[in-house]
Amino acid sequence: MKTKQIIYQVDAFTDKPFRGNPAGVCILNDEPSAGWMQNIAMEMNLSETAFVFPGKKDEKIIRFFTPEAEVPLCGHATLSASHILYETGMIGGNEEITFSSRSGNLMIRKESDWITMNFPADTLKKTGDLSDFIKATGLHPAELYETGKFWSLALMKDENEVRRASPDFMKMKNSKYNDLIITAASEDKSYDYCIRCFAPGVGINEDPVTGSAQCALAPFWNQKTGKNDFVCHQVSKREGILKVALKGDRVDISGQAVTMFRAELLV
Repeated sequence: MKTKQIIYQVDAFTDKPFRGNPAGVCILNDEPSAGWMQNIAMEMNLSETAFVFPGKKDEKIIRFFTPEAEVPLCGHATLSASHILYETGMIGGNEEITFSSRSGNLMIRKESDWITMNFPADTLKKTGDLSDFIKATGLHPAELYETGKFWSLALMKDENEVRRASPDFMKMKNSKYNDLIITAASEDKSYDYCIRCFAPGVGINEDPVTGSAQCALAPFWNQKTGKNDFVCHQVSKREGILKVALKGDRVDISGQAVTMFRAELLV
C-alpha cells in the first residue's frame, strides 16, 4: 500500500493564525522529480513550498519552490518545515536538524516555542549609481547595496518611506532589481529595524515575512550600529517578527509558527 503523502500549510514568523508568511510543507520518503515539486508549488500558490526528504547520514535535504521557479534559500519555508518536524514528533524537541540546501547546510534548533535557524551570512557591496534603480523601482533610497546572493538592499530614509513604498513590479521584474529588500531604522522602540521584501522575478510581488533577507540585514545593521542582536519588524500587510543575531559568518534567525491545515496529496 502506498504511503500517504501529507502536505501542510504553516504561518511562519508569527504566533497567531492569519499573520506572518504562509508556506507549504511536504515531508517525503524519497526525492521526487523537480517537475512534480514545481507543480505542487504552483497548486499551493504560496510564496514558497518546502520539500523535505532523506539525505546522507542524519541530514535531510530541503528544496524550495515558488509557483514559478525553484529558489536556493527560503527562511520562512525552512522555519515552517522545521515546525512540522518538531510538532509531529518526527524530530524530538531537544534534537537539532541539519538541512542540506542549495545554499549550504542549514542548522535548526528548538528553544521553547521559538525555532532558531542558523544560515550563512551574506556579503554587501555599496553601489553609488542609483539612476537605473530609480527607473526600475520608482524608489529613492539613501543608500543601495548589492548582496553576494540574489538580493539588492536599499536603505530608506525612515520607516514611513518603507511602509509607503509602492514599486513598479513589472519594471522590476525585467530589471536586475527583481529581488529587493528595503529597510530603515524602526520607529517602534520594540524593534531595531523594519523591512519589506519584493521578489517579482520569481513571481512574488511582495513577500509577507522573509527569513533569508536577514542573512544580508544582520551584517548590514551590524555595520550601521555595532550591535549583533536585533529584533526585526517586517511591515507588510500580514506583518511578522524575527529575532536575528550575527554570529561571525553565520546568522541566527528565530521565529514562531502556527500550523493552519494538513491534507493528503492524491497525486
